[in-house]
Amino acid sequence: MSEQWIYTIVYLAWLAGAACFVLGLHRMNSPATGRSGNQLSAAGMTVAVVATLIYLATKGHGLSGPAWAIIIVGFAVGGGTGLYTARSVKMTAMPQLVSLFNAVGGGAAALVAIADFIALNALGIAPVDTTVFVVLGALIGSVTFTGSLIAGGKLQGLIPGKPIYVPGGQLVTIALAVVAVAGTIALILGAAGAITLGSTTTLAILAVVVLSGMVFGITMVLPIGGADMPVVISLLNSFTGTAAAMAGFVIGNPVLIIAGALVGASGAILTKLMADAMNRSILNIMIGGFGGGDDTAGVTTAGGGTVREIGADDVAIQLAYAQSVIIVPGYGLAVAQAQHAVRELAELLESKGVDVKYAIHPVAGRMPGHMNVLLAEANVPYPQLKEMEEINPEFDRCDVALVIGANDVTNPAARRPGSPVSGMPILDVDHAKSIVVIKRSMGKGYAGIDNELYADPKTGMLFADAKDGLAALTAAVKAL
Repeated sequence: MSEQWIYTIVYLAWLAGAACFVLGLHRMNSPATGRSGNQLSAAGMTVAVVATLIYLATKGHGLSGPAWAIIIVGFAVGGGTGLYTARSVKMTAMPQLVSLFNAVGGGAAALVAIADFIALNALGIAPVDTTVFVVLGALIGSVTFTGSLIAGGKLQGLIPGKPIYVPGGQLVTIALAVVAVAGTIALILGAAGAITLGSTTTLAILAVVVLSGMVFGITMVLPIGGADMPVVISLLNSFTGTAAAMAGFVIGNPVLIIAGALVGASGAILTKLMADAMNRSILNIMIGGFGGGDDTAGVTTAGGGTVREIGADDVAIQLAYAQSVIIVPGYGLAVAQAQHAVRELAELLESKGVDVKYAIHPVAGRMPGHMNVLLAEANVPYPQLKEMEEINPEFDRCDVALVIGANDVTNPAARRPGSPVSGMPILDVDHAKSIVVIKRSMGKGYAGIDNELYADPKTGMLFADAKDGLAALTAAVKAL
């Protein structure tokens, strides 16, 4: 078979892989088809990787022995690490893992662009279009690399979740941005012949641009508080895709361009949706993050009111004799790994004729879709998972709203001007006839403020770990 035929087959395989990415992404719109969408995307990536290996093996005189050794070692290390983390990571740590993947993806895209540019620069044949994509890929990739590491460190607790302000603050960040932009313009003008740059000078300017981008990623994310970190992760995910697309232009790989564009566009859309769900602009999030994590010291009152504690037996009576129960899961449920316990309680209530639904806020947990995946893992029926717009009107007819580890997304203070969460769309839990909150303590949520729902006269607080509290409720309902 001639090389031309081989390349034709390779390009068709790349196109098939890209089509799998598009279809897989579309199927991820629904929890019911999300798993198959993920599998379809993985199959597309497998096809693309195999086609690329064939392309490299047949291009020119093929790869040398050392090159094959590097590829094999890369597959073993990267694939082995990916398989281990995918199987061992807890669902509660998934946002941190996504941040790490963002960092790896952004760093890899930057390195690909830089390596190709160095080779072209040594030959003195770096054209303007290649230079543009190299500089953008290297800059965006370096920002993503360090920014994602900081975001993951904040979520993992290795770095304090509260905003950390860099000396000089926004002036330092602006100065870094100016340096990066100036270096980018200089490299493009040099490639166009408008100014004369030697080979060494060109590489030195590129190094300055990359270093500025890396420091910019740190100074950009450090001042952002824990409450805004899910939006930051989504934004950095968009940056990763954009950097990958730029690297695809540099090396002339269409499947990398398509995959990167898909990640970049979907990440940008998701970032906008999450910002809207918090009723904040992306610019406001990047320059005015708030919240210091969910480990804020506990208090005895919420919003100046009195908190009413309730026992498991009393809650069980309310649940067992209710006609409608809406369960509101939050990050506390995820931390306690209580998804199976809540499903068991829900099934028990359904066997007694109770209508059970789950209210899912767009930013429940620490990542979009996090709660859906967690509950799907416990085989909670998809039709019972209701998004905020769909479930909010039903709280008025609900007998009991059972809040499990959710905090800021249920805070009525969002409806009142002057609060840090003012205007943020929330679940209308306080409209239910009776409210039960399972929580370990009166600790504050990621926004760092008291939840006024806890002082509502209709609210009873069941202080317990989510898993233990649900187990106690299940046993009490069975005993009735």
